[in-house]
Amino acid sequence: MAALYLLPSTMSDAPVDTVLPAYNIEIIRGIKHFVVENVRTARRFLKRCDRDIDIDSLTFVTLDEHTGAADIPSMLAPIAEGYSVGVISEAGCPAVADPGADLVAVAQEKGYEIVPLVGPSSIILALMGSGFNGQTFAFNGYLPHDSKTRMTKLREMERRIRIEKQTQIFIETPYRNNRLIAELASTLPSGLKLCVASDITGPRQSITTLPLSVWAKRKFDYDKVPTIFLLYS
Repeated sequence: MAALYLLPSTMSDAPVDTVLPAYNIEIIRGIKHFVVENVRTARRFLKRCDRDIDIDSLTFVTLDEHTGAADIPSMLAPIAEGYSVGVISEAGCPAVADPGADLVAVAQEKGYEIVPLVGPSSIILALMGSGFNGQTFAFNGYLPHDSKTRMTKLREMERRIRIEKQTQIFIETPYRNNRLIAELASTLPSGLKLCVASDITGPRQSITTLPLSVWAKRKFDYDKVPTIFLLYS
């Protein structure tokens, strides 16, 4: 039966078989139509899954932050014709903090079968390794660039931690990682704990949780490395 398959992709150069079940590869081999965030990245990922996949025989449609809502329904046309469609994000799980969510919403409205497959999520893996509250948490995406709005957001997260006991998760452009840690250590209460989860599933993976007072004195270098940040008390 034709379905919309949500295909997690790798988040690092780690061997595919260390982060994805064999079943995922089996499903991928049978799909000819893909909706992807980045065609080049998706083609490379599929070749890593199975070198024998004939990439040139596949069709790719791009769904990213620039895609208009009116362009999304046609991406599901193969399903109406009896062919499955696979969704591949730039990294990790599609439709989680990802434009693929809009495609899934349309598929739900049309009543198509949707099959999310098991795979790595930097958000969940970072939370698992942080030691923070996994019962209630919020992913905030990127922090605002404007300094005043950014500080308002940080204070809001601090309030949620203090009152709701909710873990706060967010990301930054990789080349600003070091600057962000320094900013958090200088502006938020020193007793708050910061977890820095870097290069998850990769060869340089590190997940370190320390009070902000310790981060303020610690030497570190996370610039240009994909990293997830978590705050809690």
